Amino acid sequence: MATTTTPVAPRRPVGRWLSDHAVLIVGILVLVYTFVPIGYIIALSFNKPSGRSATAQFEAFTWGNWTSICQPDGLCSSLKLSFAVSITATILATLLGTLMAFALVRHSFRGRSVSNLLIFLPMATPEVVMGSSLLAMFVSVGFDSVLGFITIVIAHVLFCLSFVVVTVKARLSGMDSRLEQAAMDLYANEWQTFRLVTLPLAMPGIVAAAMLSFSLSFDDFIVTNFTSGQSVTFPLYVYGSKLKDFPPQLFVVGTLMFFVSFVFVIAGELWRRRRAR
Repeated sequence: MATTTTPVAPRRPVGRWLSDHAVLIVGILVLVYTFVPIGYIIALSFNKPSGRSATAQFEAFTWGNWTSICQPDGLCSSLKLSFAVSITATILATLLGTLMAFALVRHSFRGRSVSNLLIFLPMATPEVVMGSSLLAMFVSVGFDSVLGFITIVIAHVLFCLSFVVVTVKARLSGMDSRLEQAAMDLYANEWQTFRLVTLPLAMPGIVAAAMLSFSLSFDDFIVTNFTSGQSVTFPLYVYGSKLKDFPPQLFVVGTLMFFVSFVFVIAGELWRRRRAR
């Protein structure tokens, strides 16, 4: 009686498997490299140091850092100031940047090409140069005695504006103008077309620009250091704490900021997939 043998698939060499999965392996390594410091911050937020300052080594587990976030003097006040500055600068930069993006994409005017070129200069200018220039300008116009919230907001709007224009402009350039023309053919006026067609299509770019502006404004240190005067934002507080005692509550704030950003990113992705379906 003849026996049948099942053919055995040849084993793939290890080198071939690595070459087929090289992109995946590199991506995993990059993610690990990115998230190791974040995981370190999360772990240290539960650390109970033996002294007043946080240490780089995990000594003992505690929930006390999470229940006493505002215990270090000035921490919560610096957070409130950073949030106030970031929200104000984000609103102003998003409004102005969106209007500039619409003007650059939808309208032709003299100096349009030069404006497209100049809008990149604040992004390419080193922050030290921008901060020192703004400080010199504020001093020359007599703002040196009122350096604080207003001057910080002006400075943050200045460097966030370019990022908003570039982000919203990219979204507007990829929009299909035939959708707006179809709305006009269906007897919608200019305001109805903008409100019901143009603005919803441009909203993902506007939201992305606003989130980017908020992140850039909240964690800015160099420009804020030049234009803050006696005001202390959260990045300035972290720098000042590094020079003396470094409270472990700063790791708690960093962990909370990471998880809040993570939730916003996941929510945005789910919203995008839902709209795509």
